[in-house]
Amino acid sequence: MFRIGEFSKMSKTTIKTLRHYDETGLLKPEKTDVFTSYRFYSTNQLVKLHQIQAFRQVGLSIDEIKLILSGYDATGILQKRKAELIDELAHGTSQLSRIEFILQGDVKTMNYVATIKDLQECTVYSKKMTVPNYHAYFELVPQIGERVTRKYPDLKCATPGYCFIVYLDGEYKESDLNIELCEAVDKMWPDFDDITFKNMAPVTVVSILHKGSYAELSQAYAFAFRWIEDNGYVAADNPRESYIDGIWNKEDEKEWLTELQIPIVKK
Repeated sequence: MFRIGEFSKMSKTTIKTLRHYDETGLLKPEKTDVFTSYRFYSTNQLVKLHQIQAFRQVGLSIDEIKLILSGYDATGILQKRKAELIDELAHGTSQLSRIEFILQGDVKTMNYVATIKDLQECTVYSKKMTVPNYHAYFELVPQIGERVTRKYPDLKCATPGYCFIVYLDGEYKESDLNIELCEAVDKMWPDFDDITFKNMAPVTVVSILHKGSYAELSQAYAFAFRWIEDNGYVAADNPRESYIDGIWNKEDEKEWLTELQIPIVKK
C-alpha cells in the first residue's frame, strides 16, 4: 500500500488530482485511515489510474470515464469525442486560413475584415427591377417605401432596421443592375401591384463592412470573393448589400456604411 504522496510520484499525477478523483468517485483510495484520514493506494489502482489518464488525455470527461469503467461500451463515447476533435481541427484550420489571409492583405483591402454571420429568417416586402446605376437608389428606394406606407399605414419596419438589395446578376456591376429591393417588416401583408411580401430563409453569409462611396464598393467585392476562395468556401446565392448609414443620415459620403453579405457554403 502507498500513501497518497508516494502514489502521486509513482503515477506522475498530482495529489490535487488524486483528491479530486476521490471526491468525484472516479478513483477512490483502497483504504482511508479513519483516524488520520490518510489515503492509501494499491498497485492494482495504478493500472486503473493509467486507464483514466489515457482517457483524460483524449479529452473525455470524468462522467464519461466513470461510465466506461463501470462497464459501459466505450465505442460510442470515443466516436463522439472523435467527431468533436474533427470539428475542432476543422475550426482550427479555418482560423489559420483566415489569419494567413489577413497577413497577405494588400494596401487596397487592408481596411476590410471578413466575418461569418448567421442571418435569421425575416419577413420583407420586395420589388424586383432594373436600375441604371447606384445613384438611382437615392430616388427609387424612398419612393418605394412611400408607396408601401401609403398602402399599409400600420406597417412597421423591423427593429433594428434591415434594408438590403439583392444583386440578381450574381456579380458586381456598375450599370444596368438587376436587383431586388428588400425591407424587413414586422409581419406578412398582402401583395399589391409589383410589391411582394415573403419570408427570407435563414442563411450563413460572409460579411464585409464598407465605409465610403458606393463607387468604391468594387474593392469590397474583390476582397470578399478572394476571401471566399482562399478560405475554402463557395458563394451559395446572390450577394446582398445592407445599407446602415447613407444619404438619409450622413451628409458626407465618406461616412456612408454598407454591409456586403454574400451567402456561402463550405466546398
